[in-house]
Amino acid sequence: MSIHDKVFNDLQVMLNHPGVDRRRALNAALRLLGKWRATLINNTLVHSFGSVVLGGPFTGMKFAAQSTEGCNAPKLLGCYERELHPVIERIVATPYEVVLDIGCAEGFYAVGLARRMKQARVLACDTNEKAQTVCRQLAEENEVADRVTVAGTFAGEDFAKFEGLRTLVFCDVEGAERQLLDPAAYPALRRMDVLVECHDCLTPGISREIAGRFQDSHQVEQIDRHFHAVELPDSFHEYTDLDRLLATWEWRKGPTPWLFMTAR
Repeated sequence: MSIHDKVFNDLQVMLNHPGVDRRRALNAALRLLGKWRATLINNTLVHSFGSVVLGGPFTGMKFAAQSTEGCNAPKLLGCYERELHPVIERIVATPYEVVLDIGCAEGFYAVGLARRMKQARVLACDTNEKAQTVCRQLAEENEVADRVTVAGTFAGEDFAKFEGLRTLVFCDVEGAERQLLDPAAYPALRRMDVLVECHDCLTPGISREIAGRFQDSHQVEQIDRHFHAVELPDSFHEYTDLDRLLATWEWRKGPTPWLFMTAR
């Protein structure tokens, strides 16, 4: 079944379900159609330029033609999570010995940081086995496999294994940050720098809760989402305004502020 047929069938089921709330159905339909169109744009981008990151802090990195979860085109364009770019440059300039990428997906940050931080070892963890496979492949393709170790579940007790090393925790675990990032339970966190995406869209107020846990031991900065003007390849001049927006859309459902917490 083609992607067009699948989306058409899903749309029919969504809109024709007995007793459907029409407002919710239309919102879901808009999101479904947006993902469909964004996927087509991503396919065109890969056909034109290959699966190589075109801009941002990881320019030139070989990447996946499709992400294992979420959007892909913004990563290839180099505008993904653009609000983090200044923080990424600060991280790259810091002599970390270890980067713990927890919730690494296909390895955009794990491999990207390994390429830029020649002194660091990266542990990339994800519970999705397909994501683990793609991350290993990308580490090999980008010639950093000797410094990127890919694993599954990362438990809070594992932080103690890296005590005494200058460590960055890069955490994006779809709401599980509430259980994982607890310096009272896992004291090694008090001496590690932490960059975490807080899923306030799933657990309202979680960013404030986590910031409060670290306020005595860390300098805490909150980084909110902002819309930015993005310089797109010249070929995008032929695209509609909607397609240009969809090319940079990150598929988020709601607020996901980041916290960058540096140990004092």
